[in-house]
Amino acid sequence: MKKTEKIWLDGKLVKWDDAKVHVLAHGLNYGTGVFEGIRVYETGKGLSIFRLKDHVRRLINGCKVMAIPLEFGGRKYGYDEIFEAIKEVARVNKGVDYVKPCVFLRGENVGLNPVNVPASMAITGVHMGAYLGEVGAGASLITSSWHRPDNLCSPAGAKVNGAYVTSCLAKREAVEQGADEAVMLNSNGYVAECTGENIFFYRNGKILTPKPSNSILEGITRNSVMEVARDMGYEVVETDVSRVEMLTSDEVWMTGTAAEVVSVTSIDRRPVGNGKPGPVTTALHDRFADIVRGKNPKYEAWLDYV
Repeated sequence: MKKTEKIWLDGKLVKWDDAKVHVLAHGLNYGTGVFEGIRVYETGKGLSIFRLKDHVRRLINGCKVMAIPLEFGGRKYGYDEIFEAIKEVARVNKGVDYVKPCVFLRGENVGLNPVNVPASMAITGVHMGAYLGEVGAGASLITSSWHRPDNLCSPAGAKVNGAYVTSCLAKREAVEQGADEAVMLNSNGYVAECTGENIFFYRNGKILTPKPSNSILEGITRNSVMEVARDMGYEVVETDVSRVEMLTSDEVWMTGTAAEVVSVTSIDRRPVGNGKPGPVTTALHDRFADIVRGKNPKYEAWLDYV
């Protein structure tokens, strides 16, 4: 990851090294924050942010779930202001391909009570590059010993900072075992998602993906790939997926804003299919790559130009 020059903090663009928060900030100590990850692409019409409208709506909904007020630096913010601020960060920084807005509780008091604690918002742009490698290589997964927190433990459908502790533990487990990623099961033993990606399976001529009640984040890239797959003639089913079904699928792939569409070629040291990216995964990867770069006019509405 390459850092950039300016970070948007509470309504002002500041230098990267000057974007600071107090060590007692509530969000730092207790995870009370909501974030998004958003991809930026070069297209024939200029710089574009993929599905920015949907990301802003999900960020605002996450703040509603966490009861975090959208008031920073003495000013109230709504959808339009946040939308434009994110575009501004992509516009003023060179080489940005990923933007991360984060709303968090600051304050300087010790204690869990989040009521009446003031909030801040930071919007950071970076150059991330390929998060999990290109489709040609494929990724290796392990099944984590850590379970995806269910809906009674955390707001699984929102991108809440503190909820990603489990994902960090699962990611460490994967890396220390020499794998690229980890897949987490839910408390009922069904497949939920990976540490930062949704997961799909091609099995018996159908595309399967865990349903929302399996404590997953309903990813924006997940939604995009489901729509594109159906447009391409595939049957897509949101359902319970067992570990056995996962291990015996013909193809497996992950989707996410950072990851985009990445083939999985092994799970728990077992090859997926023939151990190479399959034709369905490759076709979806290629179609998605064209869409985000403005090469498919059917999905033009998903692009928000900077």
